[in-house]
Amino acid sequence: MGRLLSKIREESKQTWSLAGPAILTGTFQFSIATVTAAFVGRLGALQLSAVSVAQGVIAGFAYGAMLGMGSALETLCGQAVGAGQFHMLGIYMQRSWVISAATAMVLTPLYVFATPILRLLHQSKDISEVAGKYCGWIVPQLYAYAVNFPLQKFFQSQSKVWVVTLVSGAVLGVHALLNWVFVSKLGHGLLGAAMVENVSWWLINLAQMIYLLAGFFPESWRGFSLSAFQNLGAFGKLSLASAIMLCLELWYYTAVVILVGCLKNPEIAVGAISICMNYEAWTLMVALGFNAAVSVRVSNELGANHPKAAKFSVVIAVATSVLIGIFFTAVVLIFRKRLAELFTDVPELIRETSKLGYLLGATILLNSMQPVLSGVSIGAGWQTLVAFVNTACYYLFGLPIGAVLGFKLELDELGIWTGMLIGTAAQTGVLLLITARTKWQKEAMQAEERVRTWGGGGIEPRVPTQ
Repeated sequence: MGRLLSKIREESKQTWSLAGPAILTGTFQFSIATVTAAFVGRLGALQLSAVSVAQGVIAGFAYGAMLGMGSALETLCGQAVGAGQFHMLGIYMQRSWVISAATAMVLTPLYVFATPILRLLHQSKDISEVAGKYCGWIVPQLYAYAVNFPLQKFFQSQSKVWVVTLVSGAVLGVHALLNWVFVSKLGHGLLGAAMVENVSWWLINLAQMIYLLAGFFPESWRGFSLSAFQNLGAFGKLSLASAIMLCLELWYYTAVVILVGCLKNPEIAVGAISICMNYEAWTLMVALGFNAAVSVRVSNELGANHPKAAKFSVVIAVATSVLIGIFFTAVVLIFRKRLAELFTDVPELIRETSKLGYLLGATILLNSMQPVLSGVSIGAGWQTLVAFVNTACYYLFGLPIGAVLGFKLELDELGIWTGMLIGTAAQTGVLLLITARTKWQKEAMQAEERVRTWGGGGIEPRVPTQ
């Protein structure tokens, strides 16, 4: 028993050393959009709904694609670190930059033609027009994502995350100050909010690049190299698999916003569900912190040929995240009638938001587990398998149920969100089953082969040690 407790303490310490700063970084960076929504919400319900649609549909779609393309690094860099192949990390990151920049170029028309796209998705004319203007103004954010995500995965795989956390926190403070000046005091409205958001994201990138080039990574960063343009096809396939897996999860919430936008009185419905999703996303940052931590722990241990250690890290990360999720759920249920007051003073919007409080609590509890299991999938390299799982549970099961409940049975946003929750529960159950049945020694052997292939050989086969 004493040995087990010692192992739990040690694994918890390693998990929190990664999850803690990852949680803060995710919260700070997500809060950039939240602060924007809070200031814009004071301009009116139409402006809040338009920015919510712009962020949740167009920017959310692009965010998912860019994050997914960068997430291939979690598998490759994490397992390379475990195998001691540090020299490949900088090359991997540069390849990811190239692919992410190309992806951003492909996605740019989504921002430029946001208004007709939203109209095609049956969003209201007023919301679509305002959201389209906003999307045109925030195109620089799309290219900021292309730089940001590969950088963060590079730092994360080496457990160098606190500097990124401090940078993100400092920029969030600057972002709030600039919004107060340009949106509230100088009255520049939506244009001011968009420009401030662009500046904030590029400030994060500037600070991270300074950290990268300052000489703190002598083994993993050896300067820009033409090797970054080699094997782009194979690297792109792995990036695409990661993108599809994560996009299917993130776009699920986008689809919910689209469905809600098709309801009667969409300004109030979209505003209410967007407020709830802001809170859900805040708490999701905790689970995503454990997602990042378990991804690094699993990929490092598998790369080092320690299958039992990888399995144990999964148990600790899931258990810890669920306990925190229970706490957040209780807080939301206690204060559900006051959730909307941070974003709006419109009485009808406050009432509609409070009605969704119970579903918000259930979603938070479920999402304390699901992202952690997805992190296990990334660390082990199961992206393609999980992409199929997400397609079935979310789009063939959850969304159709939500559509029937919301429109056919006239439960409106309550019914749509219920369907979303059912799909998430199904996906979580399948991931739990996959994880429970995993043969970790086999995964360690596959990780060794992956590192040998991408690292150019030179690694002798090893016997799993723990």
